[in-house]
Amino acid sequence: MPVTDATPPNVPWPTELRVHKDHGTLTVSFEDGSSFALPAEYLRVESPSAEVQGHSPADRKLVDGKREVRIQEVLPVGHYAVRILFDDGHSTGIYSWETLHTLGREQAERWKSYLQQLAAKNLSRDAPGSLRRH
Repeated sequence: MPVTDATPPNVPWPTELRVHKDHGTLTVSFEDGSSFALPAEYLRVESPSAEVQGHSPADRKLVDGKREVRIQEVLPVGHYAVRILFDDGHSTGIYSWETLHTLGREQAERWKSYLQQLAAKNLSRDAPGSLRRH
């Protein structure tokens, strides 16, 4: 597939997107040989939507309680991105190929930071009323 004007030329093109049977992970493979297994929870809390990211870094929202979130559907957005629909009703994030590649490359660091932020605010990955939450 040709790179469109909306995709910077240095961004690897995806060769495969696969939602696992349990709908808990999206695997994305790129033409540069990289492949990332991105958990639904991670994709949800790192959503590129304005609802999560805000309109400036100061507006960014820390999303908690999403350990059990699942991917319902992945829909194409032109030739440059996908929209991921989650079972908690969130569906406004548009994940460009660049965003997915970045989330894959930076997964360990971003996840560590997310867990530290939750701990600092005494928040949990589990939803209120979850059997895991104590």
